[in-house]
Amino acid sequence: MGRLDGKVAIITGGESGIGRASAGAMVDEGAQVHLVGLDADALKRAVAELGDEKAAFTQADVTDEQAVQAAVAEAIERFGHLDVVFSNAGNTGAVAPIEDYPSDEFARTLQVHALGAFHMIKHTSPHLGAGASIIITSSVVGLMGFGGISGYVAAKHAQVGMMRAAAKELTPRRIRVNSLHPGPTSTPFQDSIEMRATGLGQEEAAKTFDDLIPLGRHATPAEIAKTVVYLASDDSAYMTGATVAVEGGLLL
Repeated sequence: MGRLDGKVAIITGGESGIGRASAGAMVDEGAQVHLVGLDADALKRAVAELGDEKAAFTQADVTDEQAVQAAVAEAIERFGHLDVVFSNAGNTGAVAPIEDYPSDEFARTLQVHALGAFHMIKHTSPHLGAGASIIITSSVVGLMGFGGISGYVAAKHAQVGMMRAAAKELTPRRIRVNSLHPGPTSTPFQDSIEMRATGLGQEEAAKTFDDLIPLGRHATPAEIAKTVVYLASDDSAYMTGATVAVEGGLLL
């Protein structure tokens, strides 16, 4: 018996990193998953690895409301219902001081993270029943400040506000909404931020960030996925409106 037996999850940003690791962990616990993302080839590979009977995908941009509606409809048509919504899609935004930060890049970063989470909750929540779980991937910087990435920090804080508003609204239907706040995690997404923030190569940049983390290392996507499974499962049935930090001590 898996902790997610009989459950269906829709996962944005599901083709790589934390999203892909979480899809695998959910399938291992008995769930079926519908992946949503931008990279069709990576989505196809993920579905082939997970198994056609356990996984499907839709190529969609979460900032496009009609595309999100279509992805949700395809997930329900394929699997019959939804129990878990993992709003995980993201972009890094620019790395620059505020006075040099491109305004269009700032707006795009807010759209991907905040508007994207809003679209997912708006169009999945009518299909969710009691006991369903919505999880939004924010970041450790959604709970703190960090220089040079104002667009990303602002977007990640905005997701917390979205989570709290949705948690308040959906509690009467016994639908839980929580946000996940990973610290630096070993993914190409994180590598991009670190290399641009430090001007160093990948290994040197990662070491610089390791030195900031009390536990002295990055998380792995598989480690973050374990917390995702916990939030998706009935093990966390009494949690809603929570900011769940998995950050190696950065908030100490």
